Amino acid sequence: MQSAPALQKLLDELERLPGIGAKSAQRIAYWMMNTDSATVLRLADAITEVKRTVHFCSRCFNYAEDDLCEICQSADRDGGIICVVSEPRDIAAIERTGAFGGTYHVLGGELSPMEGVGPDDLHIAELLRRLASEDVREIIVATNPNVEGETTAAYVARLVKPLDVTVSRLASGMPVGGELDFVDEVTLSRAIEARRPL
Repeated sequence: MQSAPALQKLLDELERLPGIGAKSAQRIAYWMMNTDSATVLRLADAITEVKRTVHFCSRCFNYAEDDLCEICQSADRDGGIICVVSEPRDIAAIERTGAFGGTYHVLGGELSPMEGVGPDDLHIAELLRRLASEDVREIIVATNPNVEGETTAAYVARLVKPLDVTVSRLASGMPVGGELDFVDEVTLSRAIEARRPL
């Protein structure tokens, strides 16, 4: 069945979003068609405003509305510890824990030679400049525990270690509430390697 041209255009655009397939696009589009205009206009305004006002922090490359993000501006954060992450969304995940009080540095991806992503494509040089100009005691490398993330972590650690800055890596292992027989071998081996005394 052919949709009205305007509806088909909306469906096509929604399907371009990550994680949205044809069925999800239809649900969202039909919700928009059946909800009040004010709600849809608020959504459209929010999308337009975020594209107009949000950019990358000039220091850490997190999302920001000012030159510096709120974390970089905060006097309550420990500037001596930098958590290095792949993407701004990783900051949100760490912040939800409430367990980290330092600052961040967003690399903008992970090394992936197969996809043509090399060191010059990431914010590694900017991290090294920060380490040279700021009083940093430790960096915590919090890239993903996959091949690209591990490669990136090893590369960053190799560059940073000569600078007399402690380099640590997020521990990885057993999820809370997990059962041993459902955990993959790599995760289980990392949990054994990262064990700690009780």
